[in-house]
Amino acid sequence: MIDLKFLEGQRLEVFSTQTCPDCTRLDQLFAARGVQAEKVYIEGNPEATEALEKGAGKRAVPFIRVNGTKWVRGYHVEHPGRLKESVLWQELAAAIS
Repeated sequence: MIDLKFLEGQRLEVFSTQTCPDCTRLDQLFAARGVQAEKVYIEGNPEATEALEKGAGKRAVPFIRVNGTKWVRGYHVEHPGRLKESVLWQELAAAIS
């Protein structure tokens, strides 16, 4: 398993909805690995929705904003289970470097 120390000191914001199964999978993975992230719910939050659309170019969730500037998807439709842990860590590492 990858060493997640590269996430220490990084500001992670997960753009999400209350009913999103992909968001739940991401939340569970972060909890299991001890990754801290702020939740940003887009329902009824036009500012968050606009930030997601402008920054990620999508309205899909979950998306992770890294340090307020870079965006990483929190789902992988191309993989069974829609979340591939190794891909997520690689994408987060690339966003930080």
